[in-house]
Amino acid sequence: MFFLNFRLAKYQAFKGFSKRILVATDLFGRGMDIERVNIVFNYDMPEDSDTYLHRVARAGRFGTKGLAITFVSEKTDAQVLNSVQDRFEVNITELPDEIDVNSYSK
Repeated sequence: MFFLNFRLAKYQAFKGFSKRILVATDLFGRGMDIERVNIVFNYDMPEDSDTYLHRVARAGRFGTKGLAITFVSEKTDAQVLNSVQDRFEVNITELPDEIDVNSYSK
């Protein structure tokens, strides 16, 4: 019961705008419409391009800007990332040393 209450409290923190960075897991991958999430971190690469899309789509919703950062550490991660780029016709670049705050916040 503790973990459920903990998860619900974290969800409410996002809904109440007291937290603005979401560390993505499959728990928040689908069906969570939370306003003003500016940055999504994928600590582990999703298994497929659909799951990747659902995770990163948490950032920049409801007319705001967003940024998604995904850690790619294994060959299979790179394969999924290539699949995402091919399927959605996007170019996902390496994380630069510095990120302009205006690129992900309104």
